[in-house]
Amino acid sequence: MSKVLVAYFSAGGVTADAAKKIAEITGAELYEIRPQVPYTQADLNWQDPNSRSSVEMKDKTSRPEIADRNAPVADCGTIFLGFPIWWYTAPTIVNTFLESYDLAGKRIILFATSGSSGFENALSDLKNSVSDQTPIEEGIVIHGRQGSDAWKQWIASLGM
Repeated sequence: MSKVLVAYFSAGGVTADAAKKIAEITGAELYEIRPQVPYTQADLNWQDPNSRSSVEMKDKTSRPEIADRNAPVADCGTIFLGFPIWWYTAPTIVNTFLESYDLAGKRIILFATSGSSGFENALSDLKNSVSDQTPIEEGIVIHGRQGSDAWKQWIASLGM
């Protein structure tokens, strides 16, 4: 059986908590996608059209630099990829992560955290950052807190 990796970007800690639960249930290794320049509270102010996150999300070609390219993807067959929903899609730093590695043949399963949005455009936006040989699956969007039974059921439904 090939290894499983849980890679995630978390701006406020909610997605990090979700990633840790998934890694605990699956026995996967955890990897945090960190920006080269950390986001401040002002950067994350979605109500300010000039905030860093607003500017990045308006530009579909934006690729915020990541702190490292050391994710242990080589031996992984499955990668759970998590992020908060921003503007109905994944933050563009997730595209940076996908474009930084050869992920051909790996199974990528998305999970996201959100106050109320679903995946909306995330799946199609992220598919543009990988080759046709990299299947990306829409997984689950976590709204609020979910008990470990919900996590276990979802992961079991994936055949894991």
